[in-house]
Amino acid sequence: MPIFGNKFSPKKTPIRKAGNHISNDDNLEELVLENRVVSLQLGKHIMKFEDGVWIPESGKDASLHKSNKKLRKRIGELEEENNLLKLKSEILLNLLTQTTAESHLQQRELEKFKKDLKK
Repeated sequence: MPIFGNKFSPKKTPIRKAGNHISNDDNLEELVLENRVVSLQLGKHIMKFEDGVWIPESGKDASLHKSNKKLRKRIGELEEENNLLKLKSEILLNLLTQTTAESHLQQRELEKFKKDLKK
């Protein structure tokens, strides 16, 4: 038996009261579905955390971010349009090739008929 008591044995923590927890599922759904945006202000600069990315809200960086976002959107639209135009030109080239081949066949048949008529 220790003389001064056992210093290293922790005291038991008191049991918590169950009055402060969420009692119904409606409140829980509201907390989960609520869209919270984290904002941070450092001096004159304000940033917010959205979709896993810090986005500047004020100052020169904010205007650059907004213009970059618009430009990225425009680039995406132009890439889609470019892909569509490439597809259309490929289809037109295929149609032109098919028509040219058919006209060559018809010319050969005409020449063949002309030779047969001459004989």
